[in-house]
Amino acid sequence: MKMKTLFYPPKLNRLLVHFLHLIIPYLLRWVYQLELVVDSESLEKIKSLNSQNFLITPNHPTFQDPIVIFALSAKLGKQFYYLAAYELFQGLLAWFLQRIGVYSLRRGLADRPSMKETLAILSDPQCSLVVFPEGGCSFQNDTVMPFRVGCLQMAFQALTQTAKQNKPLPDLYLVPVSIKYKYTQNMDSAIAITLKELEEALNLIPQTNSTPYQRLRLIAEQVMGKIEQDYGLQTSETETNPLSGTERIERLRNKILENCEQQLGIKTNPNEMVRERTYKLENSLKTQVEQWESSLVDSESSSLTTESANRLELIDKSVKRLLNFDAIYDGYVAENPTPERFFDTLIRLEREVFAIDQPPPKGFRQALVKIGTPVNLKDFFADYQQARKGQGGTSRNEIVEKLMLQIEQEVQKNLDQLNQEIKQQ
Repeated sequence: MKMKTLFYPPKLNRLLVHFLHLIIPYLLRWVYQLELVVDSESLEKIKSLNSQNFLITPNHPTFQDPIVIFALSAKLGKQFYYLAAYELFQGLLAWFLQRIGVYSLRRGLADRPSMKETLAILSDPQCSLVVFPEGGCSFQNDTVMPFRVGCLQMAFQALTQTAKQNKPLPDLYLVPVSIKYKYTQNMDSAIAITLKELEEALNLIPQTNSTPYQRLRLIAEQVMGKIEQDYGLQTSETETNPLSGTERIERLRNKILENCEQQLGIKTNPNEMVRERTYKLENSLKTQVEQWESSLVDSESSSLTTESANRLELIDKSVKRLLNFDAIYDGYVAENPTPERFFDTLIRLEREVFAIDQPPPKGFRQALVKIGTPVNLKDFFADYQQARKGQGGTSRNEIVEKLMLQIEQEVQKNLDQLNQEIKQQ
């Protein structure tokens, strides 16, 4: 029986990367319907680092973000390494990803081979690493989810290793990068088409003279009602005890999490971030699926596994739902009804209703990239090294969390600035 590969290391092929750097602007335009737009001031912030090592931390609103960052590396004439979810490494795609500097991470686990590789990259002054600290797609064009601190902890560990070897402490920069997408044409027709397709799939008939937003609300209400019923939350409960939209979303999210955790035997920790809890579910589910598949090989009859298979299939669907709707909140479109925000929500609904992972592009977009002020972790290392948990003063975790929050806020601030620039055009 073939051993399962648990880690996919980077196997960078510099000739392949160089070739892709030459053609990426054309691939962006013709395959992904995208154009990279980055101002010279932003580019200079990275170029000024010269050959110093740096850790790039972009927000992650869409599945196209890694391609946008790859295009940015081409513009800078620099080769990056990329940390990516283990699930991406399938078949020929795994081979390709490894050759352009991508390596795997099993999220929700202490993935030691991945951690070791990350430390090696961060300790090499000639290497630069891209990590998406939100931990996955937010599907929100204008806002960021809380940044996870793992990559920053690893960066400080790399500096600690160097210090223990009595070597001069290198510069290691944390570079906040904001990605925002903007449609370049009127999207009213595309919005109307997508609304109609969803309405037909849900057997909805919009009222005469309904606005696009009213139609969107009706579709979202229908989808939420169906999901609530899947987990035993009847609509009548909401009608008897009215909840705000955000409270209703939160109640449903918690119900799904608790339901799956109970079925998989995972202890519930309500203080843990939704995404962390979801990744634990994902890993536990994979383990049980592998055990189930192994039992099929060893058993002459599979009739006893039907119930288990249905249960695991529902949990898998639940995990996808949690990741799809993690960052959503009521009023996201209403507070700023741009085409981009409309499609942030519509694409989520398409993924749920049509059970598709990546709906096709809705129109040509510009990927606006703004780079914040790089932060040299060497400047914070003395405080980090002196900090000791339980000995009074600031702990190492507090230093890391405060610095990560600073980077998160910088990314959000630059997203807000991009929004203002668009409004002024």
